Amino acid sequence: MSTTPLRARPAPGSRRTTAPATAPPVNFYNAKSYQPDESVAYLMRRIMTNVAAEVDAALEPAGLTNAQWVPLYKLHLGHPSTVAELARGCQLDTGAMTRTLDRLEAKGLLRRVRSEADRRVVNIELSDEGRAAAGQIPPVLSKVLNDHLRGFSVDEWETLKTLLTRMLGNAHHLQARRENKNAD
Repeated sequence: MSTTPLRARPAPGSRRTTAPATAPPVNFYNAKSYQPDESVAYLMRRIMTNVAAEVDAALEPAGLTNAQWVPLYKLHLGHPSTVAELARGCQLDTGAMTRTLDRLEAKGLLRRVRSEADRRVVNIELSDEGRAAAGQIPPVLSKVLNDHLRGFSVDEWETLKTLLTRMLGNAHHLQARRENKNAD
C-alpha cells in the first residue's frame, strides 16, 4: 500500500482534475439526454456488484457470504464493538445486523459479551476461529481488486482513488446538508 498522501493528479489526456474555486458547478447530466450506461453511479454499482460476487465466490469455501464477511472483517480491524456501531459501519439496520451476528455466532466466529462497565451494552468479540476466518479476507479482497484494476498504471490508480474520494466527500456534504435540513 502506498504511503504517499492522496492528491489530485491530472487524468490521462486532461489538463486539470479540479475546477477553479470560482467556476460555476458543471452539470454533467441532464434529464433529456441521460443514459444510464454513462452514469458514474450506474458504473460504480455494476463494479461493486461484480466485486461482491467475486469475493463471495472466493470466500464461499470458508462459509462466508458478503453479509457475513463485511462485519467479520470490520470487527477484525477493531473498529466497532457493539451491534449499533457495527450496523452503522456496515450501513445496515440493527435488526439485519443482529440476524447476521446470530449466524456468525452459530458458526463459532464471534461471541457477545456484556460490558462490565455498563450491563446494558453488549460488546462483540471475535473468537479464535473468527480471527482466522477474518485473516482470509484481505488476500481475497486484494486479489479481486487487483483483478478489476488490471491494466491500470499506478498513476491511474492514484487518480481514480483521488477522484472517488472527492466524490465521496461531496456525498458526505450532501448527506450532512440533508440531515441539517431535516433537523430544522
